[in-house]
Amino acid sequence: MENSLMMQSRLVNVKGQNLYTEYNHSFPNRPTLVFLHDSLGCVQLWRDLPSKLSEATGCNVLVYDRLGYGKSDPMPTYIRPVNYMELESDTLNDLLESLNINDAILFGHSDGGTIALITASKYPQKVKAVICEAGHIFVEDVTLKGIYEAWEAYKTTNLPERLKKYHGDKVEILFKAWTETWTREDYRQWNIEYLLKGIICPLLFIQGEADEYGTLDQVGKTLSQVSGSTDQYIIPNVGHTPHKEVPDLVLDKAAEYISSLT
Repeated sequence: MENSLMMQSRLVNVKGQNLYTEYNHSFPNRPTLVFLHDSLGCVQLWRDLPSKLSEATGCNVLVYDRLGYGKSDPMPTYIRPVNYMELESDTLNDLLESLNINDAILFGHSDGGTIALITASKYPQKVKAVICEAGHIFVEDVTLKGIYEAWEAYKTTNLPERLKKYHGDKVEILFKAWTETWTREDYRQWNIEYLLKGIICPLLFIQGEADEYGTLDQVGKTLSQVSGSTDQYIIPNVGHTPHKEVPDLVLDKAAEYISSLT
């Protein structure tokens, strides 16, 4: 991750599996920003957003690679259960426990946004706030269309080579884990709306209006069902990755939001 903060990088063993982490906790008695990447992401792909947001808000910061991504241990198999993101929230809870983080502000993108919502619902005592960027709470046709297009790009472009730079020899398994899970017949019924009322902390939902993986229903139905205070930031002419497409806008909005809470 390119940054000016001194990030301590290490592998943290969570239930027998090594997760790669970068952590800076130089702000005593301040919350910790925890960044959760998307289905093809990793620590490196956040670039300098974590360090910039940490410096702008005076918060500590933790960024980590989920199992099977980046520099973490590989996934044992690409076959995932329907509730794999619920299980990822349990892993995140274990990681926070092992680092003694009890005041997390979760910033999650796509799958990471969903995992952030689930974690806030299941472990409310650890989560101070959530910034959910382009998260999903149910499966939409537009999501599947986007995944089929990504699968086509994987077969016909240099996408595998580009991903290999970040994930090494894990690329094929992680790509199959994403595409084959979401397009499986039994996954069509996946839905986490039943968990939303358990979210009592403040929530900011960021979404590009032209998101190729989800409609604004994801935002509206999330914000209408959580129990805590809510805010939304819908950005015109922007797709699924606002933090890459309009980084300054996302940084400014996130910093303003976190500062208003802390």
